[in-house]
Amino acid sequence: MRHRLSVWLAAAAATLLCACATLQPVQTAQKMIGSPQSAVRDTFGAPSETYPLANGTTRWIYSKQPLGFEVYAADFDAGGKLTSFRQMLTEKEIYAARPGVWTKQDVAEHFGLPREPVEYYPMMKREAWSYRLYAGAYQPAHFSAYFDERGVLDRTMIIVDAIGGDARDGSK
Repeated sequence: MRHRLSVWLAAAAATLLCACATLQPVQTAQKMIGSPQSAVRDTFGAPSETYPLANGTTRWIYSKQPLGFEVYAADFDAGGKLTSFRQMLTEKEIYAARPGVWTKQDVAEHFGLPREPVEYYPMMKREAWSYRLYAGAYQPAHFSAYFDERGVLDRTMIIVDAIGGDARDGSK
């Protein structure tokens, strides 16, 4: 009987941890700062993408695109310990993008590869990557990064989605 109770409690704790990681990933990860990559993988699963960054650091991208509104970045130091975990599709992060300086690689390292179809606008000679996000107070919107023919970021744009579509209520 005691063994069954222990197994049940362990299963309930694991379920609760997974629920917290899904519902509040940033808050869950903030409590894990300093944890090894294995602990982050156990909590959040395999990342969508991984990128080696400067000084031996690494970034894991957890994308909820194309239907979700979030892209999370887990940053690890050279020793593989978690140093930061944050939502990347915020106006603050988007406004940090540097047109004329950033390349497709820089955009991918910050926001992940696009999960929406890549568009090409022949009159502008620009390729556009698009991501869904919430602008302001939970207003559905699209963030687009436009690249010139050399693959250099030309401009960014946030367009509010007047029709909406919210993953929380099942509409598209």
